[in-house]
Amino acid sequence: MLNYWLIKSEPFKYSWDQLVEDGETIWDGVRNHRAANNLKAMKKGDQCFFYHSNKGLEIVGIAEVSEAGLIDPTDPEGKWPTVKVKPVKPLDNFVTLKAIKANPELEGIELVRLSRLSVAEITPGEWKKILGMAKG
Repeated sequence: MLNYWLIKSEPFKYSWDQLVEDGETIWDGVRNHRAANNLKAMKKGDQCFFYHSNKGLEIVGIAEVSEAGLIDPTDPEGKWPTVKVKPVKPLDNFVTLKAIKANPELEGIELVRLSRLSVAEITPGEWKKILGMAKG
């Protein structure tokens, strides 16, 4: 079964355009236990919204988990999990945090409820709704 996620990055640190240029990356540096549990739950083929945090505050593209069950190479103790992701496609229209917060159907979304979470779970209903919003 396919699962859905949202991964956040500050665009000046690692942007959607950088992921597209790289073709694939390790989603490293996550040190929050809830986000780490989400990384552990990810499976190859799962879909992820790519969200620009701090500057932009919008979902800009869709990525896919290309490899799961990895240990973060930036963790000297080898305890923190990670995955590899690759770009699938940019969204036709970016979906802003403001638009998400204004949509009553998305009031329970982890992006809003747990706003500091860098790797969030997205329900199938939330995924569908955001894809609809991206179509305009």
